[in-house]
Amino acid sequence: MTLHAPRISSPLRPEEQAALTRTLADSYDVTVFVDGTAHRLDTGAREAVLDLLRRLSQGDAVNVASIAELLTTSQAAELAGISHTFLRNLTDRGEIAVEYRGSHRRIRRQDITDWLARQKVSVPGSSPQ
Repeated sequence: MTLHAPRISSPLRPEEQAALTRTLADSYDVTVFVDGTAHRLDTGAREAVLDLLRRLSQGDAVNVASIAELLTTSQAAELAGISHTFLRNLTDRGEIAVEYRGSHRRIRRQDITDWLARQKVSVPGSSPQ
């Protein structure tokens, strides 16, 4: 398991830029369609999508990356109630995603809580909450 890498777009062709610029003129409503189903975005997501579209309409290439709360291995091990060594072994086996910052491992809080939830489900006699 690995964390999602940033995604970089190429600039739009001039005709696509012009069409997008016209579409965005005085527009603040962003509705995303996924498989024909409309999803209206909240304020924060709407502003981020509009910013991305405006940059594309100006001919910029765009880099999109996720922001997640990253923990040190010590923090992640403490949260999970396991040893630092056991956590390193889990990341080495790919059971918990890890991101490297130089030589330092960083782990998303959500990946630790997801792993803990999977452990509760896999324990015989336990019931998922």
